[in-house]
Amino acid sequence: MPARVTKEKRRAAPEGLSVRLLQHVTLQARPGGDIVVGVDDFSASLGKFSASVAERVQDLRAGLPLASFASRRRSLDKEIHLLVRRLAARGLVEYRLGRSRGGADQVVIEPQLPDYWPQNPKLRDNEVVVLSRFAYMRRRADEMVLESPRAGALFKIRDPKIAALLAALATPQKVKALRRQAGLAGIELLALLVDCQILFKVGANDEGLRPTEGDGNLVLWDFHDLLFHARSTEGRHANPVGGHYSYADVVPERPAIRPNWPGTKIDLRPFSTALAQEISPAAKILNERHSTRDFDDLAPIALAELSRFLDAAARVYSTVETPLDPDADPAGGGPTLTHTIRPYPSGGASYELELYLAVDKCEGLPRGFYHYDAGGHTLVRIEVREPEFEALLKGAEFAMGASAVPQILITIAARFSRVSWKYSSIAYALILKDVGVLLQTLYMMATDIGLGGCAIGTTNIDLFAKMTGLEFHVEGPVGQFALGRGVKSESSC
Repeated sequence: MPARVTKEKRRAAPEGLSVRLLQHVTLQARPGGDIVVGVDDFSASLGKFSASVAERVQDLRAGLPLASFASRRRSLDKEIHLLVRRLAARGLVEYRLGRSRGGADQVVIEPQLPDYWPQNPKLRDNEVVVLSRFAYMRRRADEMVLESPRAGALFKIRDPKIAALLAALATPQKVKALRRQAGLAGIELLALLVDCQILFKVGANDEGLRPTEGDGNLVLWDFHDLLFHARSTEGRHANPVGGHYSYADVVPERPAIRPNWPGTKIDLRPFSTALAQEISPAAKILNERHSTRDFDDLAPIALAELSRFLDAAARVYSTVETPLDPDADPAGGGPTLTHTIRPYPSGGASYELELYLAVDKCEGLPRGFYHYDAGGHTLVRIEVREPEFEALLKGAEFAMGASAVPQILITIAARFSRVSWKYSSIAYALILKDVGVLLQTLYMMATDIGLGGCAIGTTNIDLFAKMTGLEFHVEGPVGQFALGRGVKSESSC
């Protein structure tokens, strides 16, 4: 698993950093030591704590310095640390760094990951740092925010001098020179930005600023592609996701069918009626296809049906070698490309998509998490933690608005470099087009076999990374599909 989720780094907390509750969050100490957190109409217990903790945590409203309890030498400090970590895991705190002369915050840090905790890596005067090419600053309402799809937090910059300093970091700067810059909220800000991979250290042997961010897999990513991947999925940001009808009170719903263009109309219905008796099997399947969200757990899908489904929809039929240069002499021995032939098309024959199956109920197949080896037409079990496995299934249930988890949840993951190695600017867009083609193929095959299926509009890329140990930018989910034997009464779309 990635190092950041296996253990907490033991570094000193930044001295100027405070943690505080979000404005809409309340804390209440109840008789018996139970501390309850409230958000709107929802409340949850954080556990039992001593009376001293109940008194001290009231400081979280204005801000409690992390350094005041970071050592955890006293039992009180240990309790406060535990309580704050539980609040942080629920995304209910933010962090404040530095104060201006008027008392206003210089920088406010908003966690984007549930396991984000500020770290303070050591910076030496002779080290050189520069902004990541994935970092960007933008206006959000009336404030400036600095963020990156790689970062576990975003930074609200409320001091113009700090914003100017960050802009100067587009070119490499020595830490020694940065210490002397006026307006910087201490060296702590630089350390926090390095920890979030918004800044990175430039090594002595680095040649150019594109490949030097500590991970060779990032060389193949364009800025807009990585940003789109991280912000259009769940797991690496704290923005609302899904059907929130955010603009229902702002603009009316657009018409379901586009208003006609003016001009002469040619009626096609007589031709369709004449051919109605000659409908093909493919057209029949298209007409019968619908989304199935509830499944018959008394008669779950069987392993033989799953095998037939995967064989027809995703198996590798053959491999083909082609020269990298299409005009080269095939007998010349130049570099070649390897392509696979599968049931569905793929941009540039990249076939970057992989299928991972979370099996809840399947006759003949134990419950668990599997990878489908399309080349060998086999399933390989992957050992995962039960809470994460359950979270994956429950997330699909919630996204579909279903009454139970799907019998099988298929996560479609992409090996991004298979596409970005060849294509510039359009790599991620091509991957999403491939996902759409594969989803329709899965629908068609499920309908043909007599099974039910439903495409799911969101995936949690950080959860998948924790389950597989794969970094989110190396191989990550880009789609999901629920599969099983549907109940007879179904809504469709």
